[in-house]
Amino acid sequence: MSFYPGLSLITLGVADVARARSFYERLGWRCSSASTPEVAFFQLNNIALALFGRRALLIDAGLEPQPDASAAAPVFSLSQNHGGTGAVDRALAEALAAGGALLKTGQATSWGGYHGIIADPDGHVWEMAWNPHFPLAPDGTIDLPT
Repeated sequence: MSFYPGLSLITLGVADVARARSFYERLGWRCSSASTPEVAFFQLNNIALALFGRRALLIDAGLEPQPDASAAAPVFSLSQNHGGTGAVDRALAEALAAGGALLKTGQATSWGGYHGIIADPDGHVWEMAWNPHFPLAPDGTIDLPT
């Protein structure tokens, strides 16, 4: 199968690559030596994260940038699952200390878990969650029910 059910890399279109890179580095994430001033790469557990200028990303995709592409709202969220409510709260606190914005405090969910939501400096939405129905592997990947 060529189009397999997985991700290799998530690219976020950001207003300022250096500012976005600094945010993730303040979280303790290590930037790859493959990074340049135009694009920053971070190795995550089983995928990579890239930060690329929002306007450049639109042009690269063959899309016409709007007059103010830097103000475009993100239309997706990223989620990071954790091993419990305390781990969720710690992740939220780390993101806030690194310069993120709190969108939703850690709280119980209707599906029996716990989550909170932050935004990075470019408004990309990150959900920090504990889902008792999705066990975590030692490397942090989730084990979805079949």
